Amino acid sequence: MDSSAIALGAPQITSSDDEELDEEEGEVIESAPPLQIGEERVLGSLHIKKKMLELVHYVGTLLDGTIFYSTRDKSEPVTLTLKVDEVRAPRGLGHCIMTMKKGEIALFTLPVDQGYGAEGYDNVPPNSVIQFEIELFSWIDVVDVRRDGGIIKKIIEKGDKNGKPSDLDEVLVKYQVELLDSTIVAKSPDQGIQFCVNDGHLCPALPLAIVSMHPGEKVKLIVQPQYGFGEEGRSSSGIINAVPPNSVLNIDVLLVSYKPVIDVVGDSKVFKKILRDGEGSSVADDGATVTVSYVAKLEDGTIFERKEVGEEEPLVFVTDEEQVITGLDKAAATMKKGEKAVLKISPEYGFGNVEVQRDLAKVPQCSTLIYEVEMLDFVKEKTPREMNNEEKIEAANRKKEEGNLLYKNQKYQRAAKKYNKAADFIETGKFEGDEEKQLKALRVSCFLNAAACSLKLKNFRETIILCSEVLDIEFQNVKALYRRAQSHIEVGDLISAEMDIKKALEADPENREVKSLYKTLKFAKAESDRRDAKLYANMFALSKKLKVVAEEEKMATNIETTEHSNEQSS
Repeated sequence: MDSSAIALGAPQITSSDDEELDEEEGEVIESAPPLQIGEERVLGSLHIKKKMLELVHYVGTLLDGTIFYSTRDKSEPVTLTLKVDEVRAPRGLGHCIMTMKKGEIALFTLPVDQGYGAEGYDNVPPNSVIQFEIELFSWIDVVDVRRDGGIIKKIIEKGDKNGKPSDLDEVLVKYQVELLDSTIVAKSPDQGIQFCVNDGHLCPALPLAIVSMHPGEKVKLIVQPQYGFGEEGRSSSGIINAVPPNSVLNIDVLLVSYKPVIDVVGDSKVFKKILRDGEGSSVADDGATVTVSYVAKLEDGTIFERKEVGEEEPLVFVTDEEQVITGLDKAAATMKKGEKAVLKISPEYGFGNVEVQRDLAKVPQCSTLIYEVEMLDFVKEKTPREMNNEEKIEAANRKKEEGNLLYKNQKYQRAAKKYNKAADFIETGKFEGDEEKQLKALRVSCFLNAAACSLKLKNFRETIILCSEVLDIEFQNVKALYRRAQSHIEVGDLISAEMDIKKALEADPENREVKSLYKTLKFAKAESDRRDAKLYANMFALSKKLKVVAEEEKMATNIETTEHSNEQSS
């Protein structure tokens, strides 16, 4: 809590609105058990004493009983802000209140340094120990949104605690903007206004405050000019009235709701706006058989394809199998059963730079696509834990063959995923006899093929890891030694490369590919030696030059010293 507005005073009946507030307890700074009625305790190193009482008002007294402040005759509680420099409140009052719960009544004794100090205040003499009887009715959280005093947020009604909007999300907001003299500058329509947080709206303060709010939360903002309309203000236009230069704004804001927007791939090319959340937490994932209904449009609203229940058969496809455009494929893998969403798909994940004829219209080249999608159902691919040994072997062989086909078509990234998944299927389980030998060979084959994909993708570190997996199973596997040596050369580890090549030649002395790689290694070592020699020569030359310069400076200093001594002698 950056700061809080606290309501203090004599007991009174609160309004129904106050009773509905979901207020939390204040920060507890005592580590001891709760006080009993009449019990007194010192609070930590501040030397403030707290005593639990049965009744009373907010009354400040000196130790001799002289009252210097009281709410006894007031009809409403006092509201103040917990700040050290609060004009009326003594320094330690904030520490006192933060130990209290709603409805608690307590007597606090404040030492001089936590009261009004050596200066005193009004009816309080200098160097006075003072006492406060306090009843805490409620508080309003106050947050410094940007931690620079530019946007102060007072929470009037707390919202749903299950999330806040992010920069990508679309929000529905109601607001009213006033100047300090209560002149209304702008007001949202009665039904509220929708906008994407990233796009901004009205003034910089509004989206900055909204990402700190929960749905249903109602706040008052005090906005300094740098987060409002700045030094220049703004002239009247449309629904916004004129704002004078350097105006401080008061903005009442209600975050009605928001629709989460997800960057599906992480490169801002496929966005998913969730219109309706789905069931539970399980999503389709790669390899799931999904059933979706959708309406596909161009940005101008032209519908080019429709797969809806009742009109057309819903679409059934397997994710991560290139059966639909990539954007729809990747988004579907993130959806829950029953989820409804709008997808915005860039051309790179749609139909690219070609014109395509679909069921209802042509899709021009380089078109951004809009899909309104509902996930009707999905069936996930079985996990290895859900399979018996026979099913694991069958699944692993199937994934390997799928990987081989992708590799032939030069789709190395997707092929590698298939090989790795095949290896995962047979990583665990109890296999014996011929079954164990079969799986050993299958695992070696999957790791070697995945390593070949990584080499093509120039992912040399991954290649080294995969080849090492093979060598853990077969320590003299020539292909694994050869591919690992290739990768070691690429990353500059020539010593490890030479070790792998020598091991490969021990296992297969006549292997032409390994011999050719050995020549490549020798050339790389010669180049490395030449570079090192040149580097050392340059370093030696520089060192020699610095030494000569140092000697010359030393000689010059000696000459100056001698001349100075001769001048003094004469």
